[in-house]
Amino acid sequence: MSTITLDSKVPSGPIEERWDNHRFTMKLVNPANKRKFTVLVVGTGLAGASAAATLAELGYQVKCFTFHDSPRRAHSIAAQGGINAAKNYKNDGDSIYRLFYDTVKGGDFRARESNVYRLAQVSVNIIDQCVAQGVPFAREYGGLLDNRSFGGAQVSRTFYARGQTGQQLLLGAYQALMQQVSLGRVELHTKTELLDVVTKDGVCVGIVTRDLVSGEVRSWSGHATLLATGGYGNAFYLSTNAMNCNVTAAWRAHKKGAAFANPCYTQIHPTCIPASDEFQSKLTLMSESLRNDGRIWVPKKHDDNRAPDQIPEDERDYYLERRYPSFGNLAPRDIASRAAKVVVDEGRGVGPLKNGVYLDFSDAIGRLGQNVVFERYGNLFDMYERITDEDPMKVPMRIYPASHYTMGGLWVDYNLMTNIPGLYALGEANFSDHGANRLGASALMQGLADGYFVVPYTIGDYLAGLLGQAPVSTDDPAFAQAEQGIRDEVKRWISVGGTKSPEHYHRELGKLVWEYCGMARERNGLEKALTEIPALREEFEKNVRVLGDPDGVNQSLEKVGRVADFFELGELMCRDALMREESCGGHFRVEHQTEEGEAQRDDENFSFVGAWEYTGKGNVPNLHREPLVFEFVKPTVRSYK
Repeated sequence: MSTITLDSKVPSGPIEERWDNHRFTMKLVNPANKRKFTVLVVGTGLAGASAAATLAELGYQVKCFTFHDSPRRAHSIAAQGGINAAKNYKNDGDSIYRLFYDTVKGGDFRARESNVYRLAQVSVNIIDQCVAQGVPFAREYGGLLDNRSFGGAQVSRTFYARGQTGQQLLLGAYQALMQQVSLGRVELHTKTELLDVVTKDGVCVGIVTRDLVSGEVRSWSGHATLLATGGYGNAFYLSTNAMNCNVTAAWRAHKKGAAFANPCYTQIHPTCIPASDEFQSKLTLMSESLRNDGRIWVPKKHDDNRAPDQIPEDERDYYLERRYPSFGNLAPRDIASRAAKVVVDEGRGVGPLKNGVYLDFSDAIGRLGQNVVFERYGNLFDMYERITDEDPMKVPMRIYPASHYTMGGLWVDYNLMTNIPGLYALGEANFSDHGANRLGASALMQGLADGYFVVPYTIGDYLAGLLGQAPVSTDDPAFAQAEQGIRDEVKRWISVGGTKSPEHYHRELGKLVWEYCGMARERNGLEKALTEIPALREEFEKNVRVLGDPDGVNQSLEKVGRVADFFELGELMCRDALMREESCGGHFRVEHQTEEGEAQRDDENFSFVGAWEYTGKGNVPNLHREPLVFEFVKPTVRSYK
């Protein structure tokens, strides 16, 4: 029996006025009453740190959790290229409406218009906030903030700090968070992993965590819980995500009733260093900003083994410039990734394993000089040379697409609340804003928009109705039951006593998900995955070997729970991809493409958010549809030619 109702709570009226009118009509909590509310924030990346800091500054009592040893370890720190904002500093035609339009189009018309417009609106405030915090954005000679272009846009709207933008933005949010910690308004818990979300009478009342040092399982209660725990790209095993990135927090919420939306919408980033051997554990991102000055090409001949400097200009195929002349090397990520796959599959790949394409800076160096190019991308060039022992100033970079970002996530309404009252999802943990493909430099924008400028307003509307109510006590049976479930799970994994590590099964699962639900999907492969993944999971549950004890530091125990969640998620990703009989953005069904090999949407039948309801292990989940209505950006054939 279905228990989920999807109410997006999208305001009506002119889209330019919706957010302002919505803020005015929401209930407020006065400053004295804010101190009476406890808010739990899980995750300390851009969305989590900014939300925790802002809510604490407003006066709420905040408890913040991260499984890292410091909030600075959050994966937001790895973001490189920049953050979008519709400031129009370059005076090249940008506007809030154009950023809104580019984002809806970039997501292949599978995002909620109202959320996207709000994101474009508050983007201009993010830059002012970060500059005030001291974030060292790049500046022009005269001292004005600089911008560069990014994929999917024909204007320069991306603010950046060399190739370290995520790091600098996170340090800004971190210092705001730590100020509130020092003032006693935020209670920070590091090395603490969420293992369950606790609900009572259908309402989120808290969480259960495990201390990664002592092994203690403990409950925490609050009036509201915010999950800002990132994406699930490591379902593919090989990805640009840090090794600890996982889906556990979102998935445990899903198993408690939160709908999981669009899980098959995963982004493959076009500029990653290609895998070098079978036993590699992760891939390294090379910022999309490199596509501003780098030209992407492969040899025209198949199996051309010559060094790149030995291949004359007329024997090079600058395939993005050839296929998409209007956008060229700055075509959106999904399109650039599939184009790279096509040429490599044709036998024109480069490098020792023939699994890459060239990203060549020789033209830019000739035009701008080595100093200017190095000033823009120096740390990225250094990183590439340390990994490959090749100098991009002398030899073209080798790149190939890899799993990077996930547009799917927990379903949320306009207020960023899941369908479970009191449970919010922020940043990459939710499905909001990006549709079927995310434009480059929009992840940092969404994380900070959600944390600084959206949830601090919307959470008050919910909490105002709870005035005078204390949080549910952690002595309540709902917490005791959740704690016992975690302890039983820990004992079960340790008692299996199998022969293969969690890492082994994660790698094998990743191969299946990448093979059948990666850059290209088709019915036979997805149906095969839906038989092979459960079979592998059954072996995993009977034969995994977890070392050590339940108490104390146990990374094997941490890993096994995360891999178990990836197994269930991987199956749902394939089920979602099989259901969606169309191609859109990062979801490319081989059966649904144009004669030119481009994605072919089916707006009549699939213009909806697919939100899945958990119905128990091994059971077929229920699909719920939130129709997408496009009042302002009419769906058209998505062309970047």
